[in-house]
Amino acid sequence: MSAPRTLPWPLLALFTAGYLAPYLLPTVVGRLDSGLPLTATEAGAVGSALLLSSSSAGFLLASRVERIGARTLARAGLVLMVLGYGGAALADAVPLVVAGAVLGGFGSGTATAVAATRIAAEPDPHRASTLGLLGVSALAGAVYLTVPHLGAGHGRPLAAIALTALAVWPLTKRLPGRTATAPAAAGRVERVPLPNLRAGLVLAAAMPCWSLVQNSLWGVSGRIGLTQAHLSEAAVGAVFAVALGAGLMGVLVAGTLGARLGRAVPIGAGTVLIAVCVAGNASATGPVGFATGQIVWNVLYPVVLSYLIGLAASLDPRGRWAVLVGSAGSLGTAAGPLTGSVLSAQAGFPVMGLVLGAALLVVAVPMTGVALHASGRLVRTGAVRQPSVELIEVDVAAAPAQGAYDTAGPRQAGASPGSGN
Repeated sequence: MSAPRTLPWPLLALFTAGYLAPYLLPTVVGRLDSGLPLTATEAGAVGSALLLSSSSAGFLLASRVERIGARTLARAGLVLMVLGYGGAALADAVPLVVAGAVLGGFGSGTATAVAATRIAAEPDPHRASTLGLLGVSALAGAVYLTVPHLGAGHGRPLAAIALTALAVWPLTKRLPGRTATAPAAAGRVERVPLPNLRAGLVLAAAMPCWSLVQNSLWGVSGRIGLTQAHLSEAAVGAVFAVALGAGLMGVLVAGTLGARLGRAVPIGAGTVLIAVCVAGNASATGPVGFATGQIVWNVLYPVVLSYLIGLAASLDPRGRWAVLVGSAGSLGTAAGPLTGSVLSAQAGFPVMGLVLGAALLVVAVPMTGVALHASGRLVRTGAVRQPSVELIEVDVAAAPAQGAYDTAGPRQAGASPGSGN
């Protein structure tokens, strides 16, 4: 029996900071709409710009974390979050708020890229990712309970994200720095091809649609609660807090189950159930229906997200698919607020929900297929570590130069939102 492993607290904190902006999207977009001279669609576009900037950071940095250094990149991302979100919180001019949101979004994406890469190298990425989702859900719930009592204006939720980044900064000293590899010292860089290319591409192509649906509804949930379910802002915030609290239970269940159900059942069946919740919640016309839909949806969402994060991590022990799939999902996340705003404005909330639910049913098929493929080829978490050419798909001669993984050894494929908003 192996000895218990120390939890990667710096990574969990970094994960929480990076994912917080998508989790706070409804209140960020809602307060931009009410606190600045912006229409609902324009506020949604600002939220989309923030998340698009975040996904751009992920694509740019997916293969550069080891080369630049996790500590350096994490600190750079946190600085951008403090400057961007903090500046946007203090500004009253729309161009400055937009610029700050975009800068902060790039910082969030940088922090998430570092966290995703390092979590993929953990012996049990499922455990690490579920704990990260647990942290961000708890923090977001606390913000939703607190912000309505701090006064009006767009700055409160943005300031909360900036302060979170500031609080995480001291923990970055425990992250590894730049890793020099033998080929690099010899004057050439050894490029290891991405393993499981077809499965990774299918998952990366499906994730934008999956994320777009979640964040299209999430981005307009505040307006559904206020205008269609006839709740006050404080009541809507309380519903979100309770829903995120229920989501904590979902994350705990996912962490407890681990690989017992495989990945195909949680991802496939979970996505179908989420589709039903999306359609139902968008049609809610009263407090009970709205609250019930939000709670059930927020229980299911982090469960499925944790398995998707783990599925991506299992495709490449270097964490590149984890970052690329996460960034692809962020593209859908970025388009979500604007898509939800446009659909609801043109067709109404109920029709929007039906369209989004149908899209989820379609995308559930290829995602489940990838999960079935991976379960047949990859080693489960908890298995005895051993070299596997089929798993890693790299030349054996390149194995000694694993960079940051020299200290921990190559990670076997593990069963493991994330986030994401």
